[in-house]
Amino acid sequence: MGEEIRKISVVGAGFMGPQIASRAAIFGFDVNIFDIDSSALARGSQMLAYFTEEYLKRHGIEGDAEVALRRVSFHSSLVDAVADSDLVIEAVTEDVGIKKKVFYDLDKLCKAHAIIGTNSSSIPVSWIEGVVERKDKVINIHFYTPISDLYFVDIMRGSKTSNETLDKTLEWVRDIECLPLVAKKECLGFVFNRVWHGARREALKSWAEGYADYRDIDKGWMLFTGMPLGPFGIMDYIGLDVVYKVQNMYFEETGDPSLKPPGALKDMVERGELGMKSGKGFYTWPDPECLKPDFLNPKKVKTKK
Repeated sequence: MGEEIRKISVVGAGFMGPQIASRAAIFGFDVNIFDIDSSALARGSQMLAYFTEEYLKRHGIEGDAEVALRRVSFHSSLVDAVADSDLVIEAVTEDVGIKKKVFYDLDKLCKAHAIIGTNSSSIPVSWIEGVVERKDKVINIHFYTPISDLYFVDIMRGSKTSNETLDKTLEWVRDIECLPLVAKKECLGFVFNRVWHGARREALKSWAEGYADYRDIDKGWMLFTGMPLGPFGIMDYIGLDVVYKVQNMYFEETGDPSLKPPGALKDMVERGELGMKSGKGFYTWPDPECLKPDFLNPKKVKTKK
């Protein structure tokens, strides 16, 4: 374990927060999780247990999940959650205004030496850092889901992030056995997420404009990459509301009409078809066809004569 960073706080008990907390706890760090919503904390506790138990079982790591779970505590008070932490990771919704509010509060409440990171999947920390005094101690730390399988992490500086902050962050990411991918200069989308954005954009365009069925796109991706889900399955997993916000952010930042998310995706979001978290997206959860053995079975594909 790194000597510099010992205690972690995660702000947001939604989908990513419990995964980050689980990973940190498994590798020996004490973690506080904060959320303003008590029901989110309850769901987050269940998700934390699930991700922790699944990771230990799948990776054959000796030890009881309870040992890791005892390292995590849940808080409805932000003051209590961050008071003694060395690294705080914000994992709230993809909204610049909300993230600025969180960063402003964290800057006032955290210890002077604490690093403040954002798990944003698209927003550079320089868009947020204006509300904090410790601009040398802010950084993008973007995890992918599920962390157990996609254990690489995009790391990117803000405009004044110090070398010391970068080095401490890299050390901590390696301490939890994740692979850091460092952006050489600031950009929208960071490192791999920028590449994934291009694939996601073209997949959505092919589907929305009627060029291909989303299931066929997923099948080709899964066979080509060996991944258990294709682009549309992954988007369901992330949440289609999040996907829409991120895609729209690229459009608003560049003004490029080719980057505007398709109206068909917006319609799904407005109908509440958000993917796995709502039970319906491109697929029906928790038992989507894309995870069934016959999904990639060529004998199930009938060719018209």
